Amino acid sequence: MTRPVTAYAPRSERKPLYVKVVTQPALAGCWAVNISETGIGLIATPRGPQEGPREGEPVELSFSLPDSGEHIRAWGDVRWRHETAGSVTALGVFLHSFEDSDGVKLARYLATARLQVVVAFASEDEAQGIRAALEGQAVPHFAASAEEARVLLARGDAAALLVCGRDEARALALVETFADADEAADLASGGPASDLASRIIYCAPAAPERLVALFNAGLVFRALGPAASPEAVRQAVLQAGRERGVRTEQWRMALELERTLLRERALAAEGAPKEPGPRGEEDVGLRSVAMQRVMEMVRLVAPHRVAVLLQGETGTGKEVLARSLHRLSGRGELPLVVQDCGALTETLLESELFGHVRGAFTNAVADHPGLFVLANGGTIFLDEIENTTPNLQAKLLRVLETGDIRPVGGTQVRHVDVRVLAASNRDLGEEVRSGRFRADLFYRLNSFTIDIPPLRERPEDVPELARFFLLHFNRVLRRSASGMSQEVEDMLRAYPWPGNVRELRNVMERAVLLSRPGEVVSRRLLPPGLVSTSPARNELSGDGSLRARLERVERELIREALERHGGVLRRAAVALGMDPVTLGRRARRHGLWKQD
Repeated sequence: MTRPVTAYAPRSERKPLYVKVVTQPALAGCWAVNISETGIGLIATPRGPQEGPREGEPVELSFSLPDSGEHIRAWGDVRWRHETAGSVTALGVFLHSFEDSDGVKLARYLATARLQVVVAFASEDEAQGIRAALEGQAVPHFAASAEEARVLLARGDAAALLVCGRDEARALALVETFADADEAADLASGGPASDLASRIIYCAPAAPERLVALFNAGLVFRALGPAASPEAVRQAVLQAGRERGVRTEQWRMALELERTLLRERALAAEGAPKEPGPRGEEDVGLRSVAMQRVMEMVRLVAPHRVAVLLQGETGTGKEVLARSLHRLSGRGELPLVVQDCGALTETLLESELFGHVRGAFTNAVADHPGLFVLANGGTIFLDEIENTTPNLQAKLLRVLETGDIRPVGGTQVRHVDVRVLAASNRDLGEEVRSGRFRADLFYRLNSFTIDIPPLRERPEDVPELARFFLLHFNRVLRRSASGMSQEVEDMLRAYPWPGNVRELRNVMERAVLLSRPGEVVSRRLLPPGLVSTSPARNELSGDGSLRARLERVERELIREALERHGGVLRRAAVALGMDPVTLGRRARRHGLWKQD
């Protein structure tokens, strides 16, 4: 399900990517223009306005990553689609799932990819100087011929083309050849837009008037001459990368803004009201006054980039609230990464959160970006944060204060923009006083604390949650349980729920799994431990007149007989030694049986 994003919501880092994309439903002439961990921008030349997926519809994508050639298969929803001038269509797709480990492949590619540069006609000395100039900044790919340069540019991720050598005629011919190719291919043929193509940095000899003409025609980004310094080459390449990235984002935003304005005008002209979305899973069980107060705090803090600490007993739904915070923060379409801090040792948890470099420890055979990098632009939820060690808490404090992370075994520091949410099922203030948790990290997290009440303090939420879980497990387990009896509803409301919402979920899963087709969930389907503590079970020994107590005993005996015999009245009557007609009359009086 797609979610709206505010105009100023931060987005995961997008990188230019010009590769052919195969879609299902099929869309002719489809190319990627940029990509992030959660979205991909596409341009295409469909054969008709109805070809391919429409806005809001699902789409399957298949493409290969440059350099590694790794194949990616993903599924997403078309967030927006816009028909530009001519026969060109632009689409923004939100990616929500990948085949097998393809999502990890894409995240690794985005985390480790560096600026790519194609270098044409460079001599050995020039190639050595370019390698030295771009070391640590960009990856050069050398081409000895125009055809090799064309193949390398077709990779789709080259920010710049450096034209070198001493042969002026060959260098100028290459520039004009690629300029003509861009103009011919442009958007009309389904290739990348010429405005988004690789920037040409000219490092070969040429007459001044010819260079001026190339500049005026917009064919050359920088002209450095054949004796350019390493610093000049490096700065030109970095500027080309930045400039092309800005143009790509401007192009995407312009199309999306134009499409949004057109839709708003259409809605205004038609006077069509905007329908609110359906109530989702994250909104279930929030009817109580206590949870309404919690949600008020969630809505208040969600738009602001402050750390939030969720405190509550195990099973109260802290992760569900974290997802609500993420959804309402404006980062809803960006990654939400969840990590249970109690599930890993200190060493493994540090590597999982901050990443590691190859060789940092045994079995570290490749670089791992870490969850903070994978969550860049989005949110990270650290559950059971009280289980972290003082050493790891110090590193978490640094991330909260500066946004800087350093992988295990690495020397380079990377800055990330991540919203941090933490949760604890203990009182962190008490943990600080006992010396088990760092005070400075606690005070940093404690800037906004939300206490989640246990389920026993909000019994009015229990029936709604139970009905939601019943419908959910009917669908998942392919059962047809048809609701709950009033007795079961009363028992669930009165039970203290030491395991909170998680325990209620397990109880309803068990009941649905044990139910017969179309059966109403009754006492028979509840766990014995829950039934034995029910006030309804203990009421037989309570106060009251003899008649009232006999009525309760009779009702209990009839109920048990009906449950034992699957609701078949005649069999229950035989077991009780009663006439079926008399049993039916008494069962109806007690509300235990209804004649069809």
